[in-house]
Amino acid sequence: MSHANGTFFHLSKWRHVLQQGLGHKTWYYIAEQNGEITGILPTGQIKSLLFGNSLISTPFSVYGGILSSSAEAATALENAAIDLANKLDVDFLEFRNQHAPQSGWQSKDLYVTFRKQISDNEDENMLAIPRKQRAMVRKGIKAGLHSSIENNIENFFSAYSESVRNLGTPVFPKRYFQTIVDVFGDAVEILTVKSKENELVASVLSFYYKDEVLPYYGGGTALARNLKGNDFMYWDLMCHAAKKGVRVFDYGRSKKGTGSYSFKKNWGFEPVDMSYSYHLIKAKEIPEINPLNPKYQMFIKMWRKLPLAVANQLGPFIARNLG
Repeated sequence: MSHANGTFFHLSKWRHVLQQGLGHKTWYYIAEQNGEITGILPTGQIKSLLFGNSLISTPFSVYGGILSSSAEAATALENAAIDLANKLDVDFLEFRNQHAPQSGWQSKDLYVTFRKQISDNEDENMLAIPRKQRAMVRKGIKAGLHSSIENNIENFFSAYSESVRNLGTPVFPKRYFQTIVDVFGDAVEILTVKSKENELVASVLSFYYKDEVLPYYGGGTALARNLKGNDFMYWDLMCHAAKKGVRVFDYGRSKKGTGSYSFKKNWGFEPVDMSYSYHLIKAKEIPEINPLNPKYQMFIKMWRKLPLAVANQLGPFIARNLG
């Protein structure tokens, strides 16, 4: 919390989510000098027959890597992670650095993040949205959409699971989201959007960290497209967060050349390259475990056609290994 580059995904509670919600092994390192903690490094192992064996800081997160107050601490933590990666005989070690790449490591130019300062003035935030996107938000408002903060994951999971199935992506197990809510408590919030007829339209699970909000998992039902449900949802979240004193809206990671990338740019957010770094152990090249890889295109097309009940039954066995 005290480090300038600290993120929600460096918090030690994330370890319990990885272990309890997804069943993955974790190793959380600290560096100490003269009785003071001078650095931390959270890591988790994703071992899968389908997607290989990796050690990542931090799995299922957009940010990670070493936090340290000295070069000595950073070197010690890096060496500890490399030693562990060799001991576990993984394919590669990955640090999801937000700022600077790991010196001497390979990197991949695929992901960007979108972050923007927001105001405590609702009108200023609305005017900061480019005109075409602003019109989408206003259509959602005129459609009579309304939101509420919910204490359970049921509506969220319904909207989210339908959305990811339509994208051709396996859904995470429901217990994963319940674990997130249980472990992080007030740092997690679910905002759900319904129509004026009170039908489920969209829902988003967000993380709060310092003065930031991160809408991390979200999705919409079949109603969302015509009612501009997702546009309204993110605008409503921005207003809600601003009233709580939040001053940074973190739209999170997107792959270049995707619909998600374009959607966030349309809001006036500028992409910033992510400094993901890779130390190869058994792998001969940087892995391409993402939907843009041509070898996954047939699987994605097939998944989109699955009945939702079937996709929700099968998805968790696959998604838990997509770290």
